[in-house]
Amino acid sequence: MINRELIRTKVVQLTYAYYQNGNRNIDSAEKELLFSLTKAYDLYNYLLQLVVEVAREERHRHDLLTARAQREGTPAPSEKFVANRFALQLEENKMLQNFVEDKKTSWENDKEFVRGLCNRIEQSETYTSYMASEEDSYDADREVWRKLYKQFFKDNEDLDLLLEDKSLYWNDDKEIVDTFVMKTIKRFDPANKAAQPLLPEYDDEEDRELARKLFRSTILNAEMYQRYMSEASRNWDFSRLAYMDVVIMQIALAEMLTFPNIPVSVTINEYVDLAKRYSTPRSGGYINGMLDAIARHLAKRGKLMKPVPQVKSARQDHAATEE
Repeated sequence: MINRELIRTKVVQLTYAYYQNGNRNIDSAEKELLFSLTKAYDLYNYLLQLVVEVAREERHRHDLLTARAQREGTPAPSEKFVANRFALQLEENKMLQNFVEDKKTSWENDKEFVRGLCNRIEQSETYTSYMASEEDSYDADREVWRKLYKQFFKDNEDLDLLLEDKSLYWNDDKEIVDTFVMKTIKRFDPANKAAQPLLPEYDDEEDRELARKLFRSTILNAEMYQRYMSEASRNWDFSRLAYMDVVIMQIALAEMLTFPNIPVSVTINEYVDLAKRYSTPRSGGYINGMLDAIARHLAKRGKLMKPVPQVKSARQDHAATEE
């Protein structure tokens, strides 16, 4: 689940924090990096657990309505939503159950939030259409939950604030983690029953090593990377860069020079996006052009042993930003 986009984001955050921290203990900072990545995986499981909690609340409501209907002699409510096969399969999922048991996580103290979420779901067109539909299939059951998650979990400011109170590590994680939750919902197969695999914390051990190695290379080779920046940026107003821009370029250089299998164009694009997200409005254009110039400078000197693509837009983006 923890992909390279998330790793790069965390390395940017933790590198910036490292330089802001007077202690500057690289071993402690590395442990913090790996812990923050683990917390992102916790959030993934916690959001899946929230889906289960909503389904349970809906089942509780259905039981109350059924009991009242029996007392009053009125028709019983539809069981369609509470019998949703995807939700029941997720509730029985062994990996999720193990996570809950191991981490002792619960939505018990947030019942009011869960009830409010149920109210919004019940009033939605997605819910109404599903309940009115005559289609009875696992695919329809899974699809309605994918739609509900996208509508009511994904861009939910109240949920964002609630999660932020629970962990500072989750401030910037949810947007990425939401995509993994929706991917997980889409992958559920009824044939797997309770053994349906959730996404692993890391796709492979290489990504865990990438996080550690990228962070250490960034810090330990900082002087060298900053010298490369200065050598290649004589035609750029280096002093106008925000401090975060320097940190981002330092990490980008660490990636270019440490990981031969990651193309230069991928590295540049990824860190330009991070600059747009974490730095100033002008940063994307500056960093695009500067990283392109630095990569070419290092390739000519034989320091960068992989192809540098023709990036015609780099200087153009810088000029457009200046305008």
